[in-house]
Amino acid sequence: MVSRLPKWIEVGAFILALVAGFVNAIGLLSFEHQSVSHLSGTATLLGTSLLSDSMRSVIHLLGILLSFLLGSTLSGFLLHGSTLKLGRHYDTALLLESVLLLSTLWLLSIGSFYGHFFASAACGLQNALATTYSGAVIRTTHVTGLFTDLGIMIGEFFRGKALDKRKAKLFLVIIIGFIFGGTLGALLYAEIQFMALLVPASICAFIAVVYRLYYNHRRQ
Repeated sequence: MVSRLPKWIEVGAFILALVAGFVNAIGLLSFEHQSVSHLSGTATLLGTSLLSDSMRSVIHLLGILLSFLLGSTLSGFLLHGSTLKLGRHYDTALLLESVLLLSTLWLLSIGSFYGHFFASAACGLQNALATTYSGAVIRTTHVTGLFTDLGIMIGEFFRGKALDKRKAKLFLVIIIGFIFGGTLGALLYAEIQFMALLVPASICAFIAVVYRLYYNHRRQ
């Protein structure tokens, strides 16, 4: 599947992973140190919270899970087909992600934990966007699966199977992008707090505009 993706996909995957790592870093460093770009830990925390008397914590964690699902649902509604094709609503999805991140900024700035719901929805939308056109090969909002796939590939290589260099390169690019995004998010959060979310929101909006201009140019 990776071999059929365009050559520039590594650049796009790096940018999207950077955005997700950036947003997740702010989530971890701010309200209750809660991750928003992936759900395994959140689902575990929800399970443990059910044994406590903190209904507020249960509602918060459940809201994050459902918001991620809602974001993925929006992406599934907007995008059709499993191949990357010029003209599909990738720009609409990215603009929606930008709006969700700006909403996150505003809500977290006034002390509302509902901001985490919008951040989680943005990550769910983004992850579904990448998954839609890559056949679930590219996941830009978490790296657990990528490390697993890399481990499998390395094990098969030691067993004598040829290494898919492009696939390995793509996985490494996404991992590096996610880590770099986390570093950048932490640095800016320390300086300007939630205003740092203007960076990933602007990146998503910029990519959407460039995509639409390129599409219009190709049509002409």
